[in-house]
Amino acid sequence: NNFRLIQISPSSEYFFRCANETKASLKNMKTPVSNLFLLAITQFSLLTSCEAFGISTGQKTLMDRPMPLNLFSSDQRRSAETRLCMGLDPVTFMRTEFVSAALFTNQIPRASDVCLQLGTYDGRAVNFIPKTIREFITSSNEASGDIAISVDRDVRQSATRRGFDNLKIRNLSQCADNLKEVKDDSVDVVLSMQSVEKMVENGLEWKNSVREAGRVLKPGGRLLFVEKTMIPGDAGEESYLEFVQNLSYLPKGSKDKDDNEERFPVFDDVGYDDVDLVIQPHIAGVAIKSLDAGLTKDEKMAAEKLQIQEEYAARSLSVFERGRKKKRKKKKNAEKDA
Repeated sequence: NNFRLIQISPSSEYFFRCANETKASLKNMKTPVSNLFLLAITQFSLLTSCEAFGISTGQKTLMDRPMPLNLFSSDQRRSAETRLCMGLDPVTFMRTEFVSAALFTNQIPRASDVCLQLGTYDGRAVNFIPKTIREFITSSNEASGDIAISVDRDVRQSATRRGFDNLKIRNLSQCADNLKEVKDDSVDVVLSMQSVEKMVENGLEWKNSVREAGRVLKPGGRLLFVEKTMIPGDAGEESYLEFVQNLSYLPKGSKDKDDNEERFPVFDDVGYDDVDLVIQPHIAGVAIKSLDAGLTKDEKMAAEKLQIQEEYAARSLSVFERGRKKKRKKKKNAEKDA
């Protein structure tokens, strides 16, 4: 009679409706009292998994259904339209959640102002970014490019709970593989947090999302990712890390059709590590955009020449300072001898 559910998410109203239905169904069943608690926990665990691990029915998640799932309906159990699609098992989900929190907290520079998330589907990322971030930009992993109202609410509620005072949230209608609303070289940090698989499921090009991340990042900006190690595709599984490492670009003014044209890496440094203690292999890492990315050939040559001149100047100054120290030391020794 005291069956209650704890409020653990914005969808708690759904849980309470299910609790009332469960109570009504159990009263009509001739079941020992000892089994009632088990049935209640079963319903609660299923609904919690739906919220946290992405179980879906047809094309919509259970949270988007107008009526709760009726565990006691034989017609629904036989329905061919009902299928369970769990993206991550609970163990992998919790471990990648912990790694994401540690990675984003430690690897986002405090000087960063603008942060963009690829494939925003909840507000968890807001819980991991530092409060020095002034602007948070979303993108959708849906083919329509729309951000659901529930996602917008979740992002804003997470920001409120964190105590963000000056955070500007831009929920833009754009796909993660086509960041049409974001200018080149305008973002300090891009986050990719278990979003690639959802893009693949919804027909988006996950490789384009990485290319777009490289485009919108400022020189020296960072792509932080926690994704599956191997991504399924039409030609088989592909390595997420290898694609990030091998991503290259043609300098401005080059001919795109010229295969002999020299290409340059988008990311200078890519640090990574395998996520341990998981059932499904994941990779976590940081990719730093090249400082001269996007420059023309002439600009790159001028930058390289300037860098060489600065190195020579630094070496000359160092030699000069060492010579002065030697002269001073020699002078002091001569005064002591005198």
